[in-house]
Formats: sequence, structure tokens, C-alpha cells
Amino acid sequence: MAFTPFLFMVPHVPHHCDTSWIRAVGPNLTEEEQLNLTLPRDAEGSYEQCSMYSPVDWDLDSIMAYGLNATEKCSSGWVYPSAEPPSLLTEVCNRFLTHRGWGREGTPKRLPSPAIPTVSSFFLPRIGRRPVILISVFLQGLFGVGIALVPHFYVYMAFRCVVGASVSGITMTILALATEWIGVSSRPKAVLTSHCCFAVGQMILAGLSYGIRNWRLLEIAGSAPIFAFFFSIQLLPESARWLVTKGRIEEAKKALQKAASVNKHGFPLPGLTLAFCILKLKPETQAKSGSTLDLFRKKHLRNVTLIMSCAWFADSLVYYGLSLNVTGFGLDVYLTQLAFGAVELPARLCCIFLLQWFGRKKSQAVLLLLSGLMCLVITGIPEDQPVVITVLATIGKFTATASFSTSYVYAAELFPTIVRQTGVGLCSMSARVAGIVAPLIRLLSEYHRAIPMAIFGSVPVVVGLLCFLLPETRGADLADDTGAAAPELRWVPATHWKTHRQGNREKK
Repeated sequence: MAFTPFLFMVPHVPHHCDTSWIRAVGPNLTEEEQLNLTLPRDAEGSYEQCSMYSPVDWDLDSIMAYGLNATEKCSSGWVYPSAEPPSLLTEVCNRFLTHRGWGREGTPKRLPSPAIPTVSSFFLPRIGRRPVILISVFLQGLFGVGIALVPHFYVYMAFRCVVGASVSGITMTILALATEWIGVSSRPKAVLTSHCCFAVGQMILAGLSYGIRNWRLLEIAGSAPIFAFFFSIQLLPESARWLVTKGRIEEAKKALQKAASVNKHGFPLPGLTLAFCILKLKPETQAKSGSTLDLFRKKHLRNVTLIMSCAWFADSLVYYGLSLNVTGFGLDVYLTQLAFGAVELPARLCCIFLLQWFGRKKSQAVLLLLSGLMCLVITGIPEDQPVVITVLATIGKFTATASFSTSYVYAAELFPTIVRQTGVGLCSMSARVAGIVAPLIRLLSEYHRAIPMAIFGSVPVVVGLLCFLLPETRGADLADDTGAAAPELRWVPATHWKTHRQGNREKK
């Protein structure tokens, strides 16, 4: 939940331009008189929230006699009702925008998400899966709680970027770890069951945000629980497959032996991708490391990288395009957030069966097409039908969530072990770009309300068609290298393992 409460930290609250300049000539004016003289009204008769009459150097009698006509954007910041709970907008952003003079530019919009760097794609091939998870969890908790204490917007943005990078590191690393430990038949279940935790977090977020209106306390409540993860550090194994590709055979043996003892099984271990006897595991050639360039040197990997990057971009664009618009569907923001979180749970669970029945390629393509079509249909629904719009948006969120989950499983199976995290990292980076672009696209609603949804809908439709060019990976084992010589993982039947183990006991 560390990156999601931003929607609730910057709630829409009534505000108006700071027009205290008139106090210099009319110190005895009441608040209502001040506002009547300095603020224009909109078509509904309410004070404009982001426009004011231009200050003049007249005396008060002249201002009251002739009135003010010329208008401009807020030049001295905004005033918020003192009865409202403190929010990120009123405590941090407003000071920043006023200091920078941004009030002259236009309306204080909901700020776009900061760039989220994807660092795990560079560290994972070097230090392994387990250390990156632990480092990312620590940084997410530390800087997530630290955000609640920030005094300035620049510090907030820096901390938010670290949290975003940590979240990306955790999600991608867990994906690689689960993919490399779990066998073909159980892989979607393992990966997508872990994704259900995202849905649970979304629903908890709705309740937390409703009950905790102070943004600093909300940030602490959403970030501090991650530290509980450290109680289960000893249960987190390193990827045996990754260790093999790095030539660290003894460590791979120990990891598999530990898994066997915990599961109370011999070898080959049921459900494990590494279905071979560790005593016969020997690299035929020296282990080779993968790099980003490997993804583009070979044609098949280049096509996979480009299309999957586009798929992740489209997934993220429609996912965040709908998620960030929870305040724009006409219903209560907390109820909409709860519905969006609740719909993710069945979406991720249904995705397990879709991947088993229809395969990865068809599921990815069709889900992208459906999520895009829902957004396109919304563009034709009148604004006075909030329930219809919310229902369509919820269906779109369902398909977008299922598509996003499919992308995780699909990408992990398409990329070889030595470049798996690099490939998934590039895809995730593409998704982060979409996450940055999504709130900016929403600003186009100033020109026409249908423009953002038209973009959110058309992109996944186009990319969904491209996904039909990808290979199918259902039922296929993971590839370990890009086609060059790599450690050979030899299969040894379970009977051979048992016989070998018996022989060792007899020798002793």
C-alpha cells in the first residue's frame, strides 16, 4: 500500500486564492466582504477556486465603487478551510507551489506520480534474488515512514521515488523467485496467489483512508507493517536455478536440500522447476552472465522484449488511468476504491484458470482488448450516469488487473534465467513510464472529458493485437540461456537418487 495512499493524501477540498493583499487598504473588512471584492464567481454562483481579481493600488472606496474586472490565476497561493484535516496538499504542496510561483500558471491539479526508477534489473543478476528483496523491504519501510515526517516537497518527492523503486524491486524479485522455484503446472497459482495480496491491500487502503484523514498518520499506517516481513527472513530462500547459472553449484545443492527437508521429500522435488539430482548437477561450461544487450542481439528475444514492454505499458496505462480516476466517476471516492480493490481479487484468481485453459498468449491479448474496449465505451456514456460509468470502469479494472497479472507470469516464462530479471525489469520500467504518463493524460480532460478515456482505451487495443505475435509458453519449462553455451541441468530419475542415497549409507 506504500505507493497508493497518494490519492487520499491530496483530497479535493474547497479552496480559493489568497487575496490578503486587500487587507492593506481595508483592514476592517469581514472575510465575506474580502471575498466578494476580490474573487469572481463561476456559473453556479460559487467563488472561483483558482482565479482572482488582479490586485490594484487603489483605495478601498474606489474598489468598492468601481469594482475589479481584470482576473488572473492565483499568484499568492491558496486558502483552505481550517476545519479540514491536514493533507499533503495543504501542508507541503501548497507551500511548494506558492514558493515556486506556480499559482500563476493555473489550477493546482493532483500532482503526477514521481518517476519510479527500476534498479532491481541491474542488481539482481549480480547479487541474487534474496538480498534484493530484503534491501527493498527495508528501504520501503524506512522511507515510507520517513515520508510522514517530511517538511518540504522536494524531500517528499525524493522519498517517494525511493519507495517506488523499492516496491518495484520487491514485486519483480518475488516474481523471479517464485517462477524459478515453482514447476510449470503450479507456477500461475503461486505467482497470482501472491498478487491477491495486492487486492487485499487495496481494500484495506479504502478502510484506512476512510478512518484516518490525517495524511501523515495514513502514510505511517500504510508503510510500517512492512517491517513485520523481517520476522520471516529465515524462510526466504535464494533461487537455486539462479545459483546454478552463476556456477555456484554447492549453494544450489544446499538450497535444494533445505527445500527437500522442509517439504519432507526426496528428489526430484514435486512442483520444483529444478527436477534433477543435485549430486549429478555439474556445469558443462563456465557460467555466463546475461546483460541488457542480450535482449536485443537475438531476433526472438528482441521481438519478445519489444512486444512485452508494450504490453506492460498498456497494462499500466489503463490500470492507473482507471485507478487514479476514482474521484472522477461520480460516486464516493472511498466506495469506488473499495470496489476497485474488491474486483482485483476475483480478477487475479480467475486469471489462474484462464492461463491454464486458454494459455498465456490468448489470455494476454484478449484481456488487453477487453480493458481497452471498456474505456472506449465509457467515452460515450453521459456524465449524468455515474453508476453506469463506475460499473464499466470496474469491469475495465477487472480485465486490466487480470491482464497485468498475466503479463507477470508471461514475461517471466518468456525470458531466459540469465536475463529474466533484466527483461522483466525493462518491462517494468515501461510500465512505470505509463504510470507517470497516466495522470498527465488525465489533464487533457480540460479540453474534452472523453480524451483521456479514449487514449486509455485505444493503446491496449492496439497492443492486444500485437500480443498475438508472441510465442505460447503454457506447459513449457523455463529457458536458462539465450542460446549460447550454459550450464546443463541434467535430469536424474528419483529411483536413481534413492539408489545413490542408499549406496552412500552402505559405504558409511
